[in-house]
Amino acid sequence: MSALVWTAVGSLAAWLWLLLGQGFFWRTDLRLPPRGKPESWPSVCVVVPARDEAAVLPESLPSLLAQEYPGRAEVFLVDDGSSDGTGELARELGRRHGGLPLTVGSPGEPPAGWTGKLWAVRHGIGLARARAPEFLLLTDADIAHAPDSLRELVASAVAGDFDLVSQMARLRVESVWERLVVPAFVYFFAQLYPFRWIARQGSRTAAAAGGCVLLRATAAERARIPDSIGQAVIDDVALARAVKDSGGHIWLGLAERVDSVRPYPRLHDLWRMVSRSAYAQLRHNPLLLIGTVAGLAVVYLVPPVALVVGLVAGAHLAAAAGGLAWLLMTVTYLPMLRYYRQPLALAPLLPFTALMYLFMTVDSAVQHYRGRGAAWKGRTYARPDAAPGP
Repeated sequence: MSALVWTAVGSLAAWLWLLLGQGFFWRTDLRLPPRGKPESWPSVCVVVPARDEAAVLPESLPSLLAQEYPGRAEVFLVDDGSSDGTGELARELGRRHGGLPLTVGSPGEPPAGWTGKLWAVRHGIGLARARAPEFLLLTDADIAHAPDSLRELVASAVAGDFDLVSQMARLRVESVWERLVVPAFVYFFAQLYPFRWIARQGSRTAAAAGGCVLLRATAAERARIPDSIGQAVIDDVALARAVKDSGGHIWLGLAERVDSVRPYPRLHDLWRMVSRSAYAQLRHNPLLLIGTVAGLAVVYLVPPVALVVGLVAGAHLAAAAGGLAWLLMTVTYLPMLRYYRQPLALAPLLPFTALMYLFMTVDSAVQHYRGRGAAWKGRTYARPDAAPGP
């Protein structure tokens, strides 16, 4: 058989494995675990790191202050060196909306060996410790919560005896580029970290979604959160790994009424979102980069190429294998598009989106070796051992 046939058959075999052997990653029915009403509601402190978030705070912070939680709860927003008045706006929103008590703090610039966000989280947890909470809710400043979000998270954690319960917030999908890139982002994440494996005790798979993480305070102390992960660029995965490695029971699933309000209207915005941490995900390892590029090409790009080339060249076996692989790819993507309420006609375009992600990953590596590293809101993390830049 020709190289085209072998490659197409290999891609088809990969898709058969992904369909059945990768934790059914493509299913979107994993929501908050069964929960009841606790005998007594544990106390919770909500920690919100925020850097230059004035544009989104009016939509997100009031939703936290309005939480309908039967127990004691308090919000700590940490203004991480913002230049747009984030801290003062938060205070004004607190005065205007009332609800849960709000404290706004500022930790100053992070020292060497810390990312800015985790330094802010550390400061927020330090403030919260004075209240001796039983749980911490770590949530990003762009995340809007339904009024019962905290109650449902805590009920799930108590009922399932989880040390960490995380929901992947539904990202905004309104612009053309958001429709193409965002559902695929979550699809690829679930492929890397199958949610069903994360909750399985004894499994090595660990991940969380940084926008919404409910963490038991005793588990945070046991895993030395956030000190043990102070350098992590991909902080949510590192946090989940630390908790699970210290014996914690964790859970991750898709959210129903926890939404990101941050817009990504241009391709440039989405490109930066992915490329700033893609190479860090690969541990800045050139061999892993080569393997990832090759894997993306074989799994996502070969099927449509094999189908078209096979039909043109009369290589019917290659065309059949490529077409079937593309069909499996399309079918597994449909549930994510339904979850995001997007046209199902976008599913066959997944190879094009995967090609963009391939370029984003390569660009992330290029930026790393140019010394620019992972950049976000004026800070650059050039190397795993680098101090945050100004």
